[in-house]
Amino acid sequence: MEERKKIGILGEEAVAYEYRRRGYDILAANFSTRYGEIDIIAALDDCVIICEVKTRKDGSLISAKEAVTYSKQQKIITTTKMFLAKFEINDVYIRFDVAEVTHKGEYVFDINIIENAFTA
Repeated sequence: MEERKKIGILGEEAVAYEYRRRGYDILAANFSTRYGEIDIIAALDDCVIICEVKTRKDGSLISAKEAVTYSKQQKIITTTKMFLAKFEINDVYIRFDVAEVTHKGEYVFDINIIENAFTA
């Protein structure tokens, strides 16, 4: 497997672990439709959290949040609607997070979860 892809997968796993550590349930990972993919879908009480994970090497010039463009946000929102419809999830608050993951080497990651990074 390509090193970059492997680091991305490890970053997503680290973020899922962080959500679980904070008491969230992970509903799905890498939920995919023809419109796009959602990295992590979590839940806490009556809130469903949609998280886009961006893993970068230490010292990257562009921040993870900046990498989630308006176009990417629209794909995530459309995919979220499809997820909610598929699993008949209603009457919940939807929160869109971006997780900035900085790969420091080996299995060392700094994780910064930006809650409400964008809105639908």
